[in-house]
Order: sequence, then structure tokens, then C-alpha cells
Amino acid sequence: MAKIYYDKDADLNVLKGRKIAIIGYGIQGRAQALNLKDSGVDVIVSELAGTPNYEQAKKDGFNPVSASEAALGADIIQILTQDHVQAKVYKESVKSNLKKDKAIAFSHGFNIHFKQIKPPKKVDVFMVAPKGPGALVRAMYEKGGGVPCLVAVYQNASGGALKVALAYAKGIGGTRAGVIETTFKEETETDLFGEQAVLCGGVTELVKAGFDTLVSAGYQPEIAYFEVLHELKLITDLIQKFGINGMRCRVSNTACYGDVTRGKKIISEKTRKVMRKMLKEIQSGKFAREWIRENEAGRPNFNSILKKECEHPIEKVGENLRGMMPWL
Repeated sequence: MAKIYYDKDADLNVLKGRKIAIIGYGIQGRAQALNLKDSGVDVIVSELAGTPNYEQAKKDGFNPVSASEAALGADIIQILTQDHVQAKVYKESVKSNLKKDKAIAFSHGFNIHFKQIKPPKKVDVFMVAPKGPGALVRAMYEKGGGVPCLVAVYQNASGGALKVALAYAKGIGGTRAGVIETTFKEETETDLFGEQAVLCGGVTELVKAGFDTLVSAGYQPEIAYFEVLHELKLITDLIQKFGINGMRCRVSNTACYGDVTRGKKIISEKTRKVMRKMLKEIQSGKFAREWIRENEAGRPNFNSILKKECEHPIEKVGENLRGMMPWL
């Protein structure tokens, strides 16, 4: 069973006298910075001058500085820029400002696990990863609650890295809901697999395949859109709130019977075999190397694929139909 930590297991006093740098004031950066600040933690924000995020940080009461300045003045450096730029930020602005007793933090383990960032042995390295978008992390904190988080220690130079990580998690509200102990390896590999096989890659291809099947059989594209995409949220909301079987109890018996008797025809053993292959590519670092090379080359394949995907008929149909739904 997973080890889960709550408020009673974390002490905010561990952060007393320590300054935390939030590098990257994006969706997660803003939420974590504001929550830490409201928890009484000394926070310094780094963001690129002239960007919308920089202006937002100023509106929120921060005085944004460069990454180098933030790393120099902080005891704990939380890097919350996008994965593909973290290594560059680390090498140019963080690495030279690391001293003994400092710590580097992350909310995703990609760059540490795949060794794009190789911190010196003298610093702590930990991860606190909220399992929800930044807006929710902030909203739940303001309501007195929190979003569940993952916590992991990659390097424990001080001997107290876990205590620091749990204090950080408490500062953003995570221990109110529960913080599950994991590793950088487990978090990174399962996160990438979930995105590729189910949440993004799997779902979008399944939706488009269903749409294409109905349209090619002569059904109206608008009707196909409603049946394979629009109603998806209803089902995922039910699954998230009640679980798979809870969803089955809340849809029609016809839908439930179709689910349990036909689902395995779509997600067959062949599909599961492909999933296992995808997981091995993640575990071996093949996907990471491919993604790093793609960014280094200026994203030619990525941009080409995205452009082609935007031209799929479901996008135009969906754009028109969503115009009929102001509640969205």
C-alpha cells in the first residue's frame, strides 16, 4: 500500500527562515507561489520580463526577478517552467548558484529521471506534484481544502529532504487532501504513459476513429460529434466522481450492457500489446530522447503533425457546434 502523508505529518516551521524561489509563473507556478505566500512562506518569483505571466505576478503582489537572481537568493528552488526548457534554465541560471544546504524542487520528474539535469551531490532534490491543474490547486486552497499530491526524494544530501518536501506540500495545501509517496522514476514513467496511451493519445484517436466511422457510414457529422465527443465529458465526470462501476450504475442499462460486452472488442489484446511496447519505450528513455531531439531541431515533426491534426473534419464541426453552447 502507498504511504500517504497528511497535515499532521508535515511541519511548516521547517520552511521558517528559508526563501523559496518559484521559477516560472505559469499555471502551476502561480498557484504554488500564492498558496505558499498565504501559508506564511517567504517566496520569490522568477519570470521573463514583458510576458503576460510577468505582469500577472506583479498584479499578484510579487516583484519578479531573473532566474539567476531567484536561484541566488533562495534556499529552495522550485523549477516550474515547461519540461523542454528546464535543462536550459538550470544550466544557465541555477547550477552556478547552488550551494550546500540548498534544495531543488520539481513538480514533474522528467528532467531528473532522464538526466537532463544532473544536480550536485551537495543539494537536496525533491518533487511535490499536485494531481490537478494550477487553477484547482489555488481554488481548493482558498476554500480551505487541497489537491492530492505526489512526493518523492531523489537526493537527500541534508538528511531531511522528505521533511522539507512535506512542508512544501503543506504550504500549497496538498497535505489537507493527502500526499502519496512515490519516486521520480515511477511518477515520470506513469505520467508519460497515461498521457500517451489513455488521457491524450488514446482518447483523441478513439474519438476521431468513432467520428470517422459514423461519418463514412453516412451519418451527419454533427450527430457523430455529439455522440463520440460532446458526451465524453458526461462519462469522464461520472468516472472521476464515482469510479468505473459507479458510472455504469448511472448510465442507461443499454449503455452499460454495450460497455461491458463491446469495450474489449475495441481495447483488445493487440491494443494492450501496443501499450506495453509504448511503456517500454518510455522506460528505456527512447521517447525522452526523441522528444529532446525534436525540440533541439526546432520541432519540425511536431509542428507538421499538429497542423495536419487541426485539419481533421471533427475540428470544424466542433467549432461550429460549440458556438451553439454558450455555457461552455
